[in-house]
Amino acid sequence: MKNILFAFLFLFTAATTVAQNPGETTIAEKFQELITSSNNFKGYKVVDTDQLTTLQELTSNRIAELKEEIASSKEAFNAQEAKISELQAELDNLTEQLSTVTAQKDEISVLGMSLSKASYNTAMWSLVGILVLALALFVVRYKKSHIHTAEARKNLAELEKEFDAYRVKALEKEQRLGRLLQDEKNKQLKVAK
Repeated sequence: MKNILFAFLFLFTAATTVAQNPGETTIAEKFQELITSSNNFKGYKVVDTDQLTTLQELTSNRIAELKEEIASSKEAFNAQEAKISELQAELDNLTEQLSTVTAQKDEISVLGMSLSKASYNTAMWSLVGILVLALALFVVRYKKSHIHTAEARKNLAELEKEFDAYRVKALEKEQRLGRLLQDEKNKQLKVAK
């Protein structure tokens, strides 16, 4: 009888242990099974004390397991909280480093002055624009000057031609007048003789 009771207890404990796995019978189902398997006596249920003790042990074991799970979950939670705090501190540090590196990357040192890239680009393109405008103005003035110089050379060449023509005419006139003068002198000498 003891062997049967021991075997029954062993099977009941094994069944309740298996019942703790998902998809198996639960403690509530075991209570219901105990109630349905118990006898009635004058409106009362008579429960086998071995089964009740086994169920109590099973319930106590399950409660202890759940407490252990809760404790390990709390430990895991605390460890995760610590890890989150550590990672948050690291994230803050990296964010600060990133902002520092971004600020350094956005700066350019020109003649000992730190300028942002936008200011530097604006200043450089303004300088390039001014130089291009100055070059365009210089080219336009050079072309105007070249046109005036070419005109002046052309006018000078025309004036030189006119002057040469005038000189030739003046020389011819002078020679003619010189001949006329000489002819008059010769006439005067002949008349005076």
